[in-house]
Amino acid sequence: MKLLRALPVIGLVGFGCLLALPALADQPRPWEINFQDPATPVAERVHELHTLLLYIVTAITLFVVALLAYVIWRFHESRHPTPSRTTHNTLVEVLWTVLPVIILVVMAIPSVRLLYFQDRTPNPEMTIKAIGHQWNWSYVYPDNGNFTFDAFWVKDADLKPDQPRLLQTDAAIVVPVDTNIRLYTTSSDVIHSWTVPAFGIKIDAVTGRLNESWFRVTKAGTYYGQCSELCGEGHAFMPIMVRAVSKDEFDKWAAEARTKFDKADGSPPDQAPVQNADAGSAPVPGAGSPPRSVQ
Repeated sequence: MKLLRALPVIGLVGFGCLLALPALADQPRPWEINFQDPATPVAERVHELHTLLLYIVTAITLFVVALLAYVIWRFHESRHPTPSRTTHNTLVEVLWTVLPVIILVVMAIPSVRLLYFQDRTPNPEMTIKAIGHQWNWSYVYPDNGNFTFDAFWVKDADLKPDQPRLLQTDAAIVVPVDTNIRLYTTSSDVIHSWTVPAFGIKIDAVTGRLNESWFRVTKAGTYYGQCSELCGEGHAFMPIMVRAVSKDEFDKWAAEARTKFDKADGSPPDQAPVQNADAGSAPVPGAGSPPRSVQ
């Protein structure tokens, strides 16, 4: 009996814990029941639209369930032994036509506004180009020295304790926070899809085509995504890893990356500046994969 009395409390505590999990998420987590925390304005608007639609769907469901319950009770054989022979009801027919139209309009307006907001790139401050291969991603920074590098999946045997399986890459995309970043995607073979849930971004990479999207990371941290298009047997091994840092940190990373990675046109890296013997060089976040030229 004591256990039965405690079940509601246990249920509320468990439900609260499940709701709290997404607050920690910049990557998928066990038992997650909500979106990852939004890290861009687009993701925030996606969450707002989702919440609005959830309210609408919940209201419709409750209304239908209540209507069915009323019909079952009101027209039960014991209360209504003689069946009604009504075939038309003008008011009901108008309502079931007009109300769905109103609901669709309420849903369409924010949906179209969100699509427009996702599609346009407002005052881009830098550009990154992502190229999908079977099966890894290459990245080009045309505005920061036109250098390029590859990002490969880190195998299970090489993972460190704090690195997520199937999401960790040996080289991370490094971006500055609070910066409008234009993203170009294309492919060298089949269709891929560059997707980072916390950014609210999912855009196809198609051979011979340059697709465009954008994002603006508002919180520093590491974010993960994956290729979301079935691109072959290595589809599950095309993760995306983005590290958002301060603008000063990004400038330092870009300056050193120009001396480590080849240019997109195949030319060698810039010559590293001469340093004093007692001056050490700062490590490049996410560096580690061999450079490969991407035309």
